[in-house]
Amino acid sequence: SQNNMLDFVFAVDDSVTWHMMNLLKNRSHYSFLKVFGPKQISSIQSYGAGIYYNTLVPCNGRMIKYGVISTDTLIDDLLHWKTLYVAGRLQKPVKILTQNENSKLQAALVSNLKSAVTAAFLMLPESFSEEDLYMQIAGLSYSGDFRMVIGEDRSKVQNIVKPNVAHFQKLYSSILQDCPQVVYKHHLGRLEASIDKSPEGQFAQLMTLPRTLQQKITSLVDPPGKNRDVEEILLQVAHDPDCGFVVHQG
Repeated sequence: SQNNMLDFVFAVDDSVTWHMMNLLKNRSHYSFLKVFGPKQISSIQSYGAGIYYNTLVPCNGRMIKYGVISTDTLIDDLLHWKTLYVAGRLQKPVKILTQNENSKLQAALVSNLKSAVTAAFLMLPESFSEEDLYMQIAGLSYSGDFRMVIGEDRSKVQNIVKPNVAHFQKLYSSILQDCPQVVYKHHLGRLEASIDKSPEGQFAQLMTLPRTLQQKITSLVDPPGKNRDVEEILLQVAHDPDCGFVVHQG
């Protein structure tokens, strides 16, 4: 609606130069931090999820906020789910306004979607509907957030998915068409998936998960001091009937 704050994210190759230009043009967008200048703002940007936000910015009669993230940090999050902050948003339908020909970034955007599908497959039962899949994917970035209790969590995720099923389909259709486990029942207009829940099938999926998630799973399952390698632990998880829950916890 008109009253909702629009949320933009800018991925920039050189944060210091970007903030320098933006401070000259839009000084009022910045909080008191503007007095520290572009270098300091860029170093603040690198904390946490690696994104710096200007909020409550009036623009064309609406309120917007915009985050600035370096392209390298974004690619890192998309590939490895280092914080899942921006990667989690990009697993949901967003409008990409302009994009330069950065093939590394293009590949990372697709990789993030594939990882989201794999993680969802591991957490879902053997067969499920297309909406179940999108609910699971949309919930990924909330599952680690302790404030999101299941009840509130579920309705928040439903509000993202239900009105946007067509957008989710568009985002994921080419990836799902390449998945051998997924069959499109075109006459029913729905997707039927039968996921391989054998230990071998689950192990293959676990091995393709982003590095950070593999490490989190490993540290959950492996008591410190044991120092077994990741592959060995993921094989153990693949044999565990609670494999999906362990992935969720991770």
